[in-house]
Amino acid sequence: MKPLLRFGIAFILLLHSSLASHIPYPKAISDLKDTIVKGFGFTAEDDVTITGFDPRDAEVGHSVEYQFDLEIDHKVIPFKLLEDVKHWDYVDLPIFRAEAQSGLVPKRASADGLPVLAPFVLAGPMELWIHDANDMRLSLPHDVDAGVLKKVVLAEGAAVTVKGARSVSLRQPLDFPLPLNRTENGFANGLLTLAEHLRHASRTQGSPILSLRIVGPTSLTAAPSSDTTTSTSTSLKLKRLAPGLVELSSPLKSKEIEPFSRVDLEGEAPTVLTPTQFATLWPLASLNGSNANLLGFEKLLHSVLGAKAEKKGSFRLLKADVSAQTYVKMGFKAEKKVKKGELEGYYPSWRTKPETVTTHFEVLAKVDGEKVVPEKVMPVEPVIAVDSVAPNLLTQNVSMSKTQVVHPPPNPFYL
Repeated sequence: MKPLLRFGIAFILLLHSSLASHIPYPKAISDLKDTIVKGFGFTAEDDVTITGFDPRDAEVGHSVEYQFDLEIDHKVIPFKLLEDVKHWDYVDLPIFRAEAQSGLVPKRASADGLPVLAPFVLAGPMELWIHDANDMRLSLPHDVDAGVLKKVVLAEGAAVTVKGARSVSLRQPLDFPLPLNRTENGFANGLLTLAEHLRHASRTQGSPILSLRIVGPTSLTAAPSSDTTTSTSTSLKLKRLAPGLVELSSPLKSKEIEPFSRVDLEGEAPTVLTPTQFATLWPLASLNGSNANLLGFEKLLHSVLGAKAEKKGSFRLLKADVSAQTYVKMGFKAEKKVKKGELEGYYPSWRTKPETVTTHFEVLAKVDGEKVVPEKVMPVEPVIAVDSVAPNLLTQNVSMSKTQVVHPPPNPFYL
């Protein structure tokens, strides 16, 4: 290689590294870095340098987050579960742009760029409080102009398909009785029994005891008929109770709600199981007792309750929140200066001791508005370096003439 060409390549690499080191972090990344440094407990005396956090290398994915708070014997036990991210991609998020530091990015992202939950079916009796859904479409099954809805009451026998929701949460605590039935034959019998108890209590009381808060739904559509021979939606009646408050009821009030055999979600919900002839989990009429997540929740509940699951009593569900979230995955490294005598015993005496120790990490963080909140920081296994040692060092500088000669046993197959 010519000297001029080598000089040009070296200059380009030096310029690239210099520019990369001077690129200012967006505020979201700077806050993420500060949070991780505080979490590690690093101080100025530790001589630790944190580098990385390049937004251009950040991978973005969407997942569903579950949060529950259970009260058992006056003790509150919180749970936070996260589904595996199925696909990671490089996405230019607005909060990662340089304009975000100067406040040029809108305070609120458009609804089109936010992740949403897969469509699901809810059956009454219950009430739905609608938030951030000024352009929500109401179809019964034909479109109805009911204005801006804040609350929808589902009467007994009414069921709707909810699309475009960003989160669903419980508005008020619920009490459930014990004992809890065991899971048998691949079905969450315990949760199905609790759901039936809650449904029976909602029927006997004057007003629905189940109240849900739904954020950002784009449409409420009359759920498909339970008749297996047709996929047409069941017609619902609308009754205006007050401005922004309507009640949806079914003309077939006397007919018992049966598990839906077909749920037309227009191919938008590959993660939602269509119910079969098996019992569904009320009020989620699009979820049957063999759902994998449902079985996992029941096993978790059994492990938390322990022996109390088989005894008479009760427990309270204080919080239940299911939301679609955006997650970011990026790498960084921490370099620490080695103090004298700190690495004694880790390296042989003949080897030169490193002046710094570098550890690589990967952070999984959740995008919360204009903030990036770290959820999990994992160390990344580095590439193991292979040491090459001169033979004279292994033999302690002993001359080969003084080395003992070893004669291997003869091989009868040699001539």
